[in-house]
Amino acid sequence: MSTSVSPDVRRIWRGVRIPLALVLLVFAAGALLLLGRGEQTHGALEPGSYEPGGAHALAKLLADQGVDVRPAHSMDEADAAVREDATLLVTQPDLVPAKRLDALRQHAADVVLVTPGAPTLRESLPLVHPVGQSDVGTLHPECTVAAAVAAGDVTLGGIGYASPGARSCYPGEDGGGTLLQLADSGGTTTLLGSSAPLTNARLADDGNAALSLRLLGQHKTLVWYLPSTADPGLDDTRKSIFDLIPDGWYYGAAQAFIAVALLALWRARRLGPVVTEPLPIVVRAAETAEGRARLYRRAKAADHAGETLREASRTRLRTVLGLPRDADAAALVHSVSERTGRPATEIGAVLYGPPVPDDPALVRLAGELDRVEREAGRT
Repeated sequence: MSTSVSPDVRRIWRGVRIPLALVLLVFAAGALLLLGRGEQTHGALEPGSYEPGGAHALAKLLADQGVDVRPAHSMDEADAAVREDATLLVTQPDLVPAKRLDALRQHAADVVLVTPGAPTLRESLPLVHPVGQSDVGTLHPECTVAAAVAAGDVTLGGIGYASPGARSCYPGEDGGGTLLQLADSGGTTTLLGSSAPLTNARLADDGNAALSLRLLGQHKTLVWYLPSTADPGLDDTRKSIFDLIPDGWYYGAAQAFIAVALLALWRARRLGPVVTEPLPIVVRAAETAEGRARLYRRAKAADHAGETLREASRTRLRTVLGLPRDADAAALVHSVSERTGRPATEIGAVLYGPPVPDDPALVRLAGELDRVEREAGRT
């Protein structure tokens, strides 16, 4: 009676059904969450994002006022959407090369740049320079810009700007205006030192909604450009594949790794350490050869067994004599005849003779093959 030490299908299923059900539950919950979120996007100042730093509320207000909000996530989309009767909003102007940003500004009626840094100012707006940094808070306009006067106090701060001939509003701690408006060819360019008044979290505070609507709703079309480092149109240099993988994929991979590690630890603890057991029987090394011999004898396949013995002898003789593995019969017989001194016809009859008819002939053939190999092996 033999005892099986390997788990059968039923035992395997009992062991994996609980973790498999948990994995399926996680995937089902994730799918439901994704379906429930619909086309919602993420990111700072994204017009479709409901997050505190997003701008869905502002985009909805602009749409209710009849403004056609056109999000653009690449340079090609922005080029195609911007036109002379549209307002252009650039959320991260520092990511846009100066020449491309200037081209967009020339084709738009009014431009709003959110927190442009020193490189952008130096290359695109050389007359403007940053003046310190201040905390975001409620500021009074203290200027004559119509949008700022109508909005009153707003939540601003961040980078302060100064430029000769420009209208400066909402001065920060260092005196620079956190809203700066320049007269441009046929329109205006407005610089915001902070994105706070445009976000979902701050839009309802103070006069933020009024200021945002007046800056971005002056024309029927608003091109909402959100530059990204993943946009190949902004950088001609090659990026590695790791630069193109979204951050969420790394987060998901880390979660999957932790889940697999916990599952492995749980299963290892349940199965326990490896235990060695003696085999129920001892298998001899010659068992396979003896089993084949019994099968040949039962099938009365003496001819097949004889050919097997001959092929094995021919293989060993080629090795002993230094012949290639594909040496033909004539070459092998000639070499064996020269080595043993026996006639070639006799060697050929032993190695390539007719099939043996019965078991006694098979025994005689085995003896002849053994004698030829011993004589050929002598030096």
